[in-house]
Amino acid sequence: MFWIIALIFAALEALALWKQWTKLEYLAKPAVMIVLFLWLWTSTQLSGASLWFGLGILFSLAGDVALMISLDRFFLVGLVAFLLAHLAYLVGFNIPAPATSAWSFFMAIMVGLGGVRVIRQIIDPLAANGKERMRIPIIIYGAVISLMLLSAMMKLTDLTWNSNASVLVSMGAFLFYISDIILAWNKFVTPIQNGRIYNIGAYHLGQIMLIAGVIAQFGN
Repeated sequence: MFWIIALIFAALEALALWKQWTKLEYLAKPAVMIVLFLWLWTSTQLSGASLWFGLGILFSLAGDVALMISLDRFFLVGLVAFLLAHLAYLVGFNIPAPATSAWSFFMAIMVGLGGVRVIRQIIDPLAANGKERMRIPIIIYGAVISLMLLSAMMKLTDLTWNSNASVLVSMGAFLFYISDIILAWNKFVTPIQNGRIYNIGAYHLGQIMLIAGVIAQFGN
């Protein structure tokens, strides 16, 4: 039931952005993360690793509110909030520390190379746009979200995770990663038509799938 409610609010948020209905956006956007937090809380009691995912949801909610109020004025505040969210998810995925394997090394190379390429394309125009001060924050953020994605992908071969949970968290983390790329590209490189809708759509689907996977793994 919780995931259906979260999807409904996510759809309402996309509609609000499309129609530019600000009041609906102020309701729907934070509601998605609140519902996900309640779902995680009631399903896992936030025990063990799931506590870190609960913290990640709360930091994500703070970032949502900051960017909803003003995408420009509170962008750095939102960036810090989402950085903390990714760090919380990163810790959650690594409790206990996973064993290394050929797959993990392969994924590390693929995610690392992809991340470096994307970050370079985002930071290259910063100086020309008068946003040079954002270079270091973007590089740090890009490194952390890449590590979060890698940690989620490694669950695919982690024998302590069930297959459904590992697929959900890996797909969810990838959509979260894509949503951040869309947001950064739209803001720092070149505007994307309907970019905010694509960004928030990928973000909400990613968060819903990620938390669904965590609950599938740690739920009672």
